[in-house]
Amino acid sequence: MALRIIFMGTPDFSVPTLRALVDAGHEVVAVYSQPPRPGGRRGLDLQKSPVHQAAELLGIPVFTPLNFKAEEDRAQFNEFEADVAVVVAYGLLLPEAILKGTRLGCYNGHASLLPRWRGAAPIQRAIMAGDSETGIMVMQMEKGLDTGPVALTAKITIGPNMTAGELHDALMLAGSRLMREAMQKLEDGDLPLTPQNEDGVLYAAKIDKSETRINFSRSGQDVHNHIRGLAPFPGAWFEMDIGGKPERVKVLETELTTGMGEAGSVLDDALTVACGSGAVRLVRLQKAGGKPLLAADFLRGTPVSVGTRLG
Repeated sequence: MALRIIFMGTPDFSVPTLRALVDAGHEVVAVYSQPPRPGGRRGLDLQKSPVHQAAELLGIPVFTPLNFKAEEDRAQFNEFEADVAVVVAYGLLLPEAILKGTRLGCYNGHASLLPRWRGAAPIQRAIMAGDSETGIMVMQMEKGLDTGPVALTAKITIGPNMTAGELHDALMLAGSRLMREAMQKLEDGDLPLTPQNEDGVLYAAKIDKSETRINFSRSGQDVHNHIRGLAPFPGAWFEMDIGGKPERVKVLETELTTGMGEAGSVLDDALTVACGSGAVRLVRLQKAGGKPLLAADFLRGTPVSVGTRLG
């Protein structure tokens, strides 16, 4: 017998899981997502979230409360008499009334190997820290931040040049498969739950704008990890003189290489940049308002002399 599911999610990352649950034959009785936000070229149009749009295409009613402080929002949630709530990157902390508002509780698809990288930005933080492995976990939610017992795990290797965008897509697909499996086991009464180890807890704080500027005085490995951990969004950047004024340039891809020089100085005509130790080669860049370009194409429009300081 199929489960009655309330699905809660917002970004692209959540959409494959929603579709997987529908494809598995479960009855998704409602979808909760973040409210429409200003968007469009001038930021004047309200844009529905990717999950909101996907749910409408599937014919599932969508609800977008700012939070669950209002009694009517909590009552509406309970009225669905759902078996379970599935949460994937919803973006709101759920109060206890919601966590206990279904027969079997709430299950979250979290993109890390808990207890490492609890919190908002586990994909970016794993790469920025130089982790060689991460994964997706289905966990039963409780009041603490990503503290609940773990049901299922899928591990993914982080390649030495993998970006946050690439890891996002790999985890997105793995997560949809894992949640589908978890809900089948839950339906069969065969879903294991293992308490998290409290050793090795790390928190993945939301990426702050102040962190996005590249610090070339760090080691080449750290600079490389920083750049790929923020690619493609929000993007790590440096500042350089273009046309007589300082402009920001995002770096979307780098390669570790060798080289010595003052940190931040360009060492050759292939955009190799010296770091505190070692060097990185800038492979793909993007000027403000421009499109991403390979280094050779970038240099054709914006020549950069050997010895130029980037920072």
